[in-house]
Order: sequence, then C-alpha cells, then structure tokens
Amino acid sequence: MTVVWINGAFGAGKTTTARELIDLIPNSTLFDPEVIGGALAHLLPPKRLAEVGDFQDLPIWRRLVIDTAAAMLAELGGTLVVPMTLLRQEYRDEIFGGLAARRIPVRHVLLAPAETILRERIAGRDAPDGEIRVRQWSYDHIEPYKSALASWLTADAYPIDSGALTPYDTALRIAEAVGSGTAPACDIVQTPEPTAETVAAGVLLFDEQDRVLLVDPTYKAGWEFPGGVVERGEAPARAGMREVAEETGIRLDDVPALLVVDWEPPAPPGFGGLRLLFDGGRLDSADAGRLLLPGPELRDWRFVSEAEAAELLPPVRYERLRRALRARERGKAMYLEAGVPVG
Repeated sequence: MTVVWINGAFGAGKTTTARELIDLIPNSTLFDPEVIGGALAHLLPPKRLAEVGDFQDLPIWRRLVIDTAAAMLAELGGTLVVPMTLLRQEYRDEIFGGLAARRIPVRHVLLAPAETILRERIAGRDAPDGEIRVRQWSYDHIEPYKSALASWLTADAYPIDSGALTPYDTALRIAEAVGSGTAPACDIVQTPEPTAETVAAGVLLFDEQDRVLLVDPTYKAGWEFPGGVVERGEAPARAGMREVAEETGIRLDDVPALLVVDWEPPAPPGFGGLRLLFDGGRLDSADAGRLLLPGPELRDWRFVSEAEAAELLPPVRYERLRRALRARERGKAMYLEAGVPVG
C-alpha cells in the first residue's frame, strides 16, 4: 500500500492529472481531500468554520485526511492517488507523518509549471456565479506557493514541469517516476500512535545563557522538548538520552537527573500517561553547533527563554516546563498531575 500525493499550486492540473494517473498505475484509486473539506461544512458549526480562512487550518481536517486515506487503503489496497495542494510544511509533516505511523509510505510529486502559465490557467477558468471568488483565491495562493517553493518544497518533492505537458503526459511521467523509484518515499519518521497509556521521557538542554532547547518534530504538530516514548524494557532516563541522540545528534555522557514526573490525563483520542522531564545540562556553543537539522526527526529547533516558551508550547506542556525549571533551581524533583504539583 502506498500514497502518491500530487502537490502544486492551484491551476497546476493536479486533479486532471490524478484522473489520468489511476489508469496508469494498477490497482489505484483517486482520493480527493476536498471531499473532507466539503463534509466539514455540514458537520461543524458555522462559528467554528468562520474562525479559519482555510479548512486545512482545521486540525479535524488533517486528522480525517489521514484516517480516511488509511481506511481506504485498508479496504482497497494498492495505491491511493491524492491531488491536494499543501503549502505549509507543518501540515505536510503532520499528514505524511500520520500516514507513515500507519506504515503507509508517501511519494510526493510536485507539478511545477511556470508562474505565467499558472496565471493564464487561472484566468482562463470558467467563472459562473460564485467562481470569481475561487479564481481570486487561486491568485492569492501563488505567493505562498512561491515561498514554499523557495524553501522546503523542492527539497522534499519530486518536481515535474507540467507547463507544456497534457494531463496524460504528466501522469505518464509520474507513473514512470513512481515505478522506477525516481520519486522515492518521503523520509518521514514512523511514530505509531499509542493504543494505551504511555511513559514518555523528555530532556531539557540549556545553552550558555540558560535558555532551554525546544524542537519542532516533523512527525507531529507543535513545539516539544527533545525526547519520546519509553520503549518496552527501557529505563526512562536512558530513553531520553537515546531520543536526544536520535533527534539532535547530541550524545549525553551522563545520565540526566530527574526534574518532574507529570501524570497526563487521557484526552480522547489521546491516552495520556506519565511524562518525565530530566535535566540534560548546559551545552556549550560547540555542542549547539552540532545539532542535526534538517532531518527526518526535526523541522526546526531553537533556544528560548521561559517567556518565549509560553508562546510556543501548549498550556499543559508549558506548565510542565515551568515546574521543571523551578525544580532545577531548587534541586528537588516534583510530582505533578496535569502540570499541577501534588503532595
């Protein structure tokens, strides 16, 4: 089972190409995530829909795209062809990472005609009542597309200049690239979703100004501490050391000291569990310069002050950090429940 994700700006010809491609790849099926967006217009209250400018900004849309793609492949097998514009790297990582967690590889193809051709195609679209808004929407997304193209998009996706190609010829190029392996599966970390409560170990690392290191993992949304789930039979502190090495390339010489144990209550669809934070100590400038980026684990990293961390971390995670910093100052570990000290 695999996914061929056809990316590109509005007007690149993704959907027409996808329809041709399913005739060229045996046992393939078309899945258009636009259907999920249309369904959410009927499922969510208007107030919630009005809070976002694009249905991709809804976490429920991204989750349903992952779940629906996985369910279709479980039902049908073969290859799923997905024509969908993704211009935000964190959304790409979340969706592709969610599929990788289900052991579904994604081959990312980018249709990249010249901007002049994109504008000509958008201008040439039929414009019945209501379509003018869609045309302007397409124009408005050219700049975000160019920004993604100049940063992460070309480094990740297999590009095809479809400007002078028919949809069939473009589909033929994709089928050849997928079949030959020229368009490889994306290098996304496979992190299976938990099926029960977990124990996770994070490690706080500090720079010479005592700012704490936060990382932006590719396999889930949002900023986090270096660390991860403790594997069966593994000591939590050792798990934290392993995760730090895998994510950042930094190998800790000493077992880090415990700062907090926090019980995270279940919040469906999450299961919760124990979250431990350890003190990994201070990195000198040479250590910080060896941080690995980019890679399959991390999208970004930065050292931040406590106030800056409050802007990046979700509230419960920030409370965990805040308590860990106080424990570090006092030299005494704390026990928390949902970020609140107990006992």
